[in-house]
Amino acid sequence: MDMTWLGHACFRMRGREGVVLADPPDPRSGHAIARTEAGLVTMSHEHPGHSSLRSVAGDPIVLRGPGEYEVHEILVTGVGSFHDDERGAARGRNTIFVIRLDDLVVCHLGDLGHTIPGPDLERIGDVDIALVPISGPDVNLSAGRAAEVIHQLEPKVVVPMSFDPDDKKKESPHLRLLHELGVKQLEPVAKLSVTRSTLPENLQVVEIDSRAR
Repeated sequence: MDMTWLGHACFRMRGREGVVLADPPDPRSGHAIARTEAGLVTMSHEHPGHSSLRSVAGDPIVLRGPGEYEVHEILVTGVGSFHDDERGAARGRNTIFVIRLDDLVVCHLGDLGHTIPGPDLERIGDVDIALVPISGPDVNLSAGRAAEVIHQLEPKVVVPMSFDPDDKKKESPHLRLLHELGVKQLEPVAKLSVTRSTLPENLQVVEIDSRAR
């Protein structure tokens, strides 16, 4: 599977079964992406930066909420969650999407704003790659809370998302998360290419360069 970060929370995942696009933004939201074709689109919540088909080519199946799905032999589980730690009172609902593609399990957390309850962890199951939002507590997860969620999921690969790659301040949520995970420095890659046989044995953080799309 090849994974490309198109910016904000939007990822394109290309595998044998097809192309999945997660959280495509409305160009007017300030997170424009190039027009991209996909057979399956997931949308974690209805905010403009996460839920627009304006830049999506083709005639994709669109998933917008919790449930069990099979689309073009791609298995997807949507797990209901919240955009904040007040059960949605502040910023509403969110859906965690667990996508099984090329014998890999990708967990796109959307704009999750809290740690994951035990029953939902059971529904999510084993995770190979976790896409983790790290904008800070005013938007989704703080660095400390993001690290907690990562330890809950126990993925092999963590890919940060929803952060500004140009923000190099030590106190930025992204860099604080790297510190929490014991990562001193990362060299961004143009894309993540991975198979089950090439998954690392221990946790690895991969930063994808959204400007290389």
